[in-house]
Amino acid sequence: MSTAIDTTMAIADGEAAASGASPDLLPLFVWLSPAYPVGAFAYSHGLEWAVEIQDIRDASSLLSWVQDLLNHGGPFADAVLLAHAWRALSNGRDDDLTEVAELAAAFSPSRERQMETLNQGDAFMAATRAAWPAPGLDRLTAAWDGRVAYPVAVGTTAAAHGLPLRPTLVAFLTAVAANLVSSAVRLVPLGQTDGNRVLAGCAATIREVATKVVDVPLERLGGAALRSDIASMRHETQYTRLFRS
Repeated sequence: MSTAIDTTMAIADGEAAASGASPDLLPLFVWLSPAYPVGAFAYSHGLEWAVEIQDIRDASSLLSWVQDLLNHGGPFADAVLLAHAWRALSNGRDDDLTEVAELAAAFSPSRERQMETLNQGDAFMAATRAAWPAPGLDRLTAAWDGRVAYPVAVGTTAAAHGLPLRPTLVAFLTAVAANLVSSAVRLVPLGQTDGNRVLAGCAATIREVATKVVDVPLERLGGAALRSDIASMRHETQYTRLFRS
């Protein structure tokens, strides 16, 4: 699969910048808000186990954990998958769309993490088809008849609605980080002010990752946040749980 952004897309972005035009990003605020019915509040991405064993115990350890995930863990891999899905739909490459959808559905280190991405992806597609339909979404159905992982759902929907890639990545990563912080606020527990400080501390990392993932080929997809992956496995047998993952 090609990793370069299509030349016509680059030209279009340049022309929009030169003319001072800016895209309407309102759909991103809606789709990636806590109110969108994907059930994100029910998942902690293994963070509940990390709190249980005191890997996360305060705002500082939470910030380190979330930044590691953004740079090296599941959120980074999801952003790569989102970028490839967006590009495949935007450029009419249905074979590439099939490849990324299939890979994303399988690319999980634990049962709970797979459940997390597939349940949210299915819910996102159902809500979007009902309230935000677009012809491009039918191409995803034609290309892939399996369950849709969350980043693929967001990436293809953004492309179908003509939304630019980088703002979509920034919005997606911000939503992921915000959900992790929200989980920790309830679990550690932390105050809302500390939670906001942690999310603000992630802003620079989110911007950097949103730029970096655009050029990552699927052949280099992977992660190194092994403690988070282990936490998601341990969470499957955790005695008391608030979250599904």
